[in-house]
Amino acid sequence: MKKWLNWSWALLYAAVLTVTVTLVARGDHNAIEEDTTEKITLTFRHFWITEHDRPMLNIFEDIVRQYESSHPNVKVNFEGMDQTIHREQKLKSEMVTGTPPDMFVLFGGAEIEPYIRSNRLMDLTDFVKSNHLEIEFKDLQLWTFNNRIYGLPIEGNAEPLYVNTSIFNKLGLALPETISQLNEAVEVLKKNGYTPFALGNEDRWPAAVFAHYLMDRYSNPQTIDDIVQGKSGAAFQNSGYLKAFQQLEEWGREGAFGPSPNDLSTEEAIDLFTHGKAAMYLNGNWDITLFHNEKAPSDFQNEVGVIPFPALYPGGERAIAGGYTFGIGLSSNLTEAQKKAAFELMQAFYSKDVQKQIVYEGLRIPSMRINFDAEKTGPIFTQVTGLMEQNPQTFVPYDNILSPEVKRSFLAVVEEMINRQITAKDALDRMDDALRQYWNLRRSSTVK
Repeated sequence: MKKWLNWSWALLYAAVLTVTVTLVARGDHNAIEEDTTEKITLTFRHFWITEHDRPMLNIFEDIVRQYESSHPNVKVNFEGMDQTIHREQKLKSEMVTGTPPDMFVLFGGAEIEPYIRSNRLMDLTDFVKSNHLEIEFKDLQLWTFNNRIYGLPIEGNAEPLYVNTSIFNKLGLALPETISQLNEAVEVLKKNGYTPFALGNEDRWPAAVFAHYLMDRYSNPQTIDDIVQGKSGAAFQNSGYLKAFQQLEEWGREGAFGPSPNDLSTEEAIDLFTHGKAAMYLNGNWDITLFHNEKAPSDFQNEVGVIPFPALYPGGERAIAGGYTFGIGLSSNLTEAQKKAAFELMQAFYSKDVQKQIVYEGLRIPSMRINFDAEKTGPIFTQVTGLMEQNPQTFVPYDNILSPEVKRSFLAVVEEMINRQITAKDALDRMDDALRQYWNLRRSSTVK
């Protein structure tokens, strides 16, 4: 009996051991299978950190989270950063060291040219062709160098002049069609206690919108093209630009931008406009969301008129600053696995459904050819899109086509001018100094 019990225990032990080994083996096998799925992490840097950009951030976060849900081995880390810090400091230093984020928002044109020359931006030409996107975009000019594509615009933009028609009607002012009429309106508005232009120049570039419009009106597109291309004799110090900067200097001296425009944020400036303290606002269509949010009077959007920046003389050209400058680029350092995931995300980003979301939720101009009902976007955006159809003449904002080094000088002197710290002539001289330094450096590096 004792012997039988010993054998029974031995058999039971053997059975338990077999089951245990089997379970462990299966567990190890599953673990091995899981480990063979490569974990992929991508960083995505954006500057959708302010209130008016919240709809855009929501759209792209939703796309990424849906992608992560269907690709559990992929993790995308969003990094929001101030636009100026990202463009002027962080990304530049990262490009020098070769450590940029994996995916990031940026502006096309001159800003990305040095990144392309140093092979830091991924060439997206084959991606565009393989996904049959060549004819889907409205304009890839600012993203194309030597017939290769290095980024894709996610939205278009326009920079019209927004006018509080209630104030203008109250004072018997007509909407200005010429700069002379605009100056008359500025004088009347100031006399009646209104700030003529709501301007929040805390980020330094909003005031440049006034500068490039005046430069365009007092000169012609060929002038800036010659400067950008480095043609012999091309300079900022010319009669047209001098008159343009003298006009800007005059507005600064008269207080047309309010008492401290360089200290105001965009949101603070828009608050002045939406609450009837300022009569006009000049900036991009991306700010429209703030014209009818919870902080603005409920009926304010019905009081806004959208017009082109005035012409130099009656019947003159009133081209609108705008284009397809804002988009997404990829680092050239991506591994094959990261590249595959990034391309799949780009496929999700650049779809017609997402473009419609950008229109209806973000009130942004689509970068791709889609059909949408402008009437569903509200009265202000409807006016903007209508204006773009009526005025096909557009030009790229100057801060997007100037080299980063020259642009820095451009923004600095404009800031000082509206603060009454520098004259128009001195401002143009400083810009020419920056221009000469840039081309000397560019040509010397090319020779090497």
